[in-house]
Amino acid sequence: MRRRVVVAGMIAAALDGCSVLPSQPYLQRRDWPLAVGRPEALPRRPDGRVLLVRTMQAGPGMETRGLQTLQKDGSLQTAFYEQWSTPPAEAVDDDLRRWLADSGLFAAVLGTGSRVSADLVLESELVALHANLATGTARAAMAFVLIDQRSGAARIRMERTESASVKLDGIEPPALVRAQQASVAAVLGQIEADLAGALQA
Repeated sequence: MRRRVVVAGMIAAALDGCSVLPSQPYLQRRDWPLAVGRPEALPRRPDGRVLLVRTMQAGPGMETRGLQTLQKDGSLQTAFYEQWSTPPAEAVDDDLRRWLADSGLFAAVLGTGSRVSADLVLESELVALHANLATGTARAAMAFVLIDQRSGAARIRMERTESASVKLDGIEPPALVRAQQASVAAVLGQIEADLAGALQA
């Protein structure tokens, strides 16, 4: 009987001990949009070429939605509670298509699945998107290939990788997001300039 009393007392003490442990704060996951638009939308060229933008591929490490930060020790940290609302490559793919449609360079900009015949095809890959705490910048990089298929036989017109770095104005998530959005916009502007040059060549 005495043994039962002792055991019961130990259990009660353990339960009391649990009740005084500090509660863990609840961290709410936040989704950030990666929507980047061209500053000015220009009218499409009726006599321009038709561009097909194929679905952007995600480079190594670009499949995750969590915000990525390159630490000062060189390690890459992925946030769990701060993330893009959609996978980065998927979001930037939509940004790229809309950006080029608003560039005024083409008669039409099509997406994957369109049955309309295209003069040019753009294939791309999101190579990098992160904040670098060592340099105090956010960096985006994209590789792309422009294919000319007007002659019936596809040939590579241009193959290039563009990147851009934008200075961070803070290390809190909103600042990291703003800088990465700006770096994406800068790369899209570079790709537009590349394609404009290719059309004139």
